[in-house]
Amino acid sequence: MLILHAGANEIDYDGLRQLETPDPTATHVPVPHFRVVDMLRHTLGFYGHTVVSEKHGVTPDGMRYFGLLQLRSPHTGHVDSVGLRNSHDRSFPIGIGLGAVTLVCDNLSFLASTVIKRKHTVNARRDLPGLVAEVVEPLTEQREAQARKFEHYRTTELSDMQSDHCIVQLYKQGVIGVQRIADVLKEYDEPSFDEFRTGPRNAWRLFNSTTFALNGRIAENPASTARLHQVIDGVCEHIN
Repeated sequence: MLILHAGANEIDYDGLRQLETPDPTATHVPVPHFRVVDMLRHTLGFYGHTVVSEKHGVTPDGMRYFGLLQLRSPHTGHVDSVGLRNSHDRSFPIGIGLGAVTLVCDNLSFLASTVIKRKHTVNARRDLPGLVAEVVEPLTEQREAQARKFEHYRTTELSDMQSDHCIVQLYKQGVIGVQRIADVLKEYDEPSFDEFRTGPRNAWRLFNSTTFALNGRIAENPASTARLHQVIDGVCEHIN
């Protein structure tokens, strides 16, 4: 999420390219804002991630930049976010944040699962691609593993007793509250999407019924996401 409410204004990529970058000094070597974006795009593309949308913001003097790239995994369609920030006035280092939920705000809030920060030194432009690659490469491996996991869910059919047991475990593990049990059951029995109405009653259907019933709360709570997978994985392992 990109929030601009403390003085910065939205700008497009072409506008970024038109901004002037201050001359370097012996201790401060500014990197043009658009160069940070270009470097991210290149590294993400090298590892197979597609940028599907982007937003950029700068302060009126062009000294501070804030951005957000939304990217889609080629393996699962999972959407991740990359937050960016850069300054030419020494107010903060180059920042890159990666995660399922990322917050970039012009009040200097900067939150993500993984954050890289790099001071504006003579070596910053040289070192940043390698630092980003160290984060993006594991993300690619994670999404490949996730694709295998989801395929396992699709091939694991559940009896009514097994699905009921799983939903009880979701409650016991704190993934859903008691008020959400009925929502998960309804979505599992009467899916909102055609894919699941005509498909088998399997672990994939139950997984999606749970995330649908939670309506985004899973994405906001990584611990709940892990517990959801643990419960579904446990049922799949017991059956197979």
